[in-house]
Amino acid sequence: METGKFFHNLMERKDFETWLDNISVTFLSLTDLQKNETLDHLISLSGAVQLRHLSNNLETLLKRDFLKLLPLELSFYLLKWLDPQTLLTCCLVSKQWNKVISACTEVWQTACKSLGWQIDDSVQDALHWKKVYLKAILRMKQLEDHEAFETSSLIGHSARVYALYYKDGLLCTGSDDLSAKLWDVSTGQCVYGIQTHTCAAVKFDEQKLVTGSFDNTVACWEWSSGARTQHFRGHTGAVFSVDYNDELDILVSGSADFTVKVWALSAGTCLNTLTGHTEWVTKVVLQKCKVKSLLHSPGDYILLSADKYEIKIWPIGREINCKCLKTLSVSEDRSICLQPRLHFDGKYIVCSSALGLYQWDFASYDILRVIKTPEIANLALLGFGDIFALLFDNRYLYILDLRTESLISRWPLPEYRKSKRGSSFLAGEASWLNGLDGHNDSGLVFATSMPDHSIHLVLWKEHG
Repeated sequence: METGKFFHNLMERKDFETWLDNISVTFLSLTDLQKNETLDHLISLSGAVQLRHLSNNLETLLKRDFLKLLPLELSFYLLKWLDPQTLLTCCLVSKQWNKVISACTEVWQTACKSLGWQIDDSVQDALHWKKVYLKAILRMKQLEDHEAFETSSLIGHSARVYALYYKDGLLCTGSDDLSAKLWDVSTGQCVYGIQTHTCAAVKFDEQKLVTGSFDNTVACWEWSSGARTQHFRGHTGAVFSVDYNDELDILVSGSADFTVKVWALSAGTCLNTLTGHTEWVTKVVLQKCKVKSLLHSPGDYILLSADKYEIKIWPIGREINCKCLKTLSVSEDRSICLQPRLHFDGKYIVCSSALGLYQWDFASYDILRVIKTPEIANLALLGFGDIFALLFDNRYLYILDLRTESLISRWPLPEYRKSKRGSSFLAGEASWLNGLDGHNDSGLVFATSMPDHSIHLVLWKEHG
């Protein structure tokens, strides 16, 4: 009896398989619309057991997790083609997706670079770079929404402040009240205050302060005692700019008498007077050269001096006599004035004019590019880096993305004290101009003297 039942069921199985084969052939011959109608009809005839079976198998067939199935290297290759915002959305799909995407170092490093952030390739922690990217998005959004900065004031001078110089979190101010003060920008506290002459220019280090004055002299002061240690006499006009180098034991000064003087820093004696300017010399810069040319080599010290129309380049070192290597200008007929600001990093010279921002290659002295901002004219230069430039006019502080040559942020400025020489305002921390890194967007951005003798500060707002 049992044997007969077995053969009866076996026959039923064979009949079913034959029927299924015939149905399959017929189903494959149908159009897509007919196939859909057939499936709809079969689903309507199915019970709970069949529907559950259908659901389980469909999930396996349709929801194949390719990130889980593919080798990790291949997953990383595919992820590189997605934009960062899409990647962040993909991180929400599942824990597995979030783990794989967050582990792709190259993806997040590339995303950070696209925002103008500096990348330390030695750090291979992918999760670190994802966090850096999220931080970068927030900061760039704040810049776009004009919410990245905050303001503060320094109060202490009793007369106009003409001279400002910033270094390592400290701001020096020189005033017509015959004093110079050194401020801790982070606390707003005055660290040192010494009696000086009227200051048109200042520069300092830990031990000393060097001042250029409207009384036509340059002086060197000791912070700790307030004593004047050197007095440099010889100019016949106000001294608008000073720079010095302890290694060379040299000080340079630019004056309203159209000359640049080179002094022995420790002895106070004049080593040379450089002539050729026909306007006030409003800026002098001492800097090591970083490129090779026919006229100089890497490591050579270079002196730049600028007036209203020209930038002159001089070799400087232990020799006393030197001749001008090159004179740069933006118009031969002197129809275009240079702004009284100058950037020189040993590789490039940058200066702004009414025509735009001019960048010269220091190796060839050729103009590399002229950056124009059609929407805003006559922007003055504050700082220039690999990624960003900091500019300003009478109303706003601007950040220019040098890769796209477009303005990406602005910040309103109060009615600050205007000066044709340009020394009554300055940029603060400059490293972020070469690319933000999550740490260098802090501290002072911009400082300017105000009509009420206070100092207006623009500072990076702390990360939220």
